[in-house]
Amino acid sequence: MLYRLSRSGFNSMTKTLPLSLVMIGFGALFVALTAASAAVFAERGLALNESQILYLSSTSAQVVASVYGLTLTGFIFFRSELSREGVEDETLRDAVESLKARYFALLLFITVLVIMSLLLANLTMATESSKNELERRIVLGAGQSGFVTSLLAIAYFVFDVISPKRIERASKSLQSDVDPRGADQQTGSLDEFLKNYERIEAQLDASAKEYLGGRGDDRRAQRQIPTARVIEILYRSQRIDGNLHHKLRDLLTLRNAIIHGADPVVSEAMVKASADAVDELQTALARPVERRPRLGRRGG
Repeated sequence: MLYRLSRSGFNSMTKTLPLSLVMIGFGALFVALTAASAAVFAERGLALNESQILYLSSTSAQVVASVYGLTLTGFIFFRSELSREGVEDETLRDAVESLKARYFALLLFITVLVIMSLLLANLTMATESSKNELERRIVLGAGQSGFVTSLLAIAYFVFDVISPKRIERASKSLQSDVDPRGADQQTGSLDEFLKNYERIEAQLDASAKEYLGGRGDDRRAQRQIPTARVIEILYRSQRIDGNLHHKLRDLLTLRNAIIHGADPVVSEAMVKASADAVDELQTALARPVERRPRLGRRGG
């Protein structure tokens, strides 16, 4: 029983909470804490004197600002390290970009919380001399609720960033976006999918060699252009259409996600899409490249 509970807890840690759910949760926490603190102050009365309120508000603002500054500084260095991992390992780029987008959104949300907390702390000190006791209670409760909520949000952000399973969780999230498998979908052959992808990658390698000017058969020279960049070049140069471009990007993302911790399962639809992409890419690359005529200079 204990083993099953620990096992289920470990599995839940590998799942990423949606950003919207995280933001709604902290927003609801702030509202609940504000309402609870206002009710407590209303029931027991405001027992803090002027000096205590001013000290509490100013200290809360300083603590939140200091913790936020340290978190932001540490994240800048961590983001550079994360970017370096994506540059060194091409298969990590989709997961890294997904993590960077998630962390940026979380940091933006935390910034809003911190600014709100600082404003509420200043508002608490400004309204301390107000004769409206209900107003003073609500503002003081909101200020302290913002302080607690901001610290909890920063703590969640830090643990989310340093999680050892962050790449695996990002890979599973990408897999669910590219290949959402429902109960009515049939599971396809992973071996067939990977074989089709290898054929696609071989064609893209040949295209990379072409754009590098055909420098021998050194694979390292070919791989100077990442696969995602080769797909983008082919699309921008109108060698492939938008539909094939989207299909190749999805296949690349799914294959990289499987490599880095996503479930080694693909749907029959993705296997069929990979087989179709092989033929479509071969047909597109076999077409002659249209050369646009150069515009000559007009005679004077």
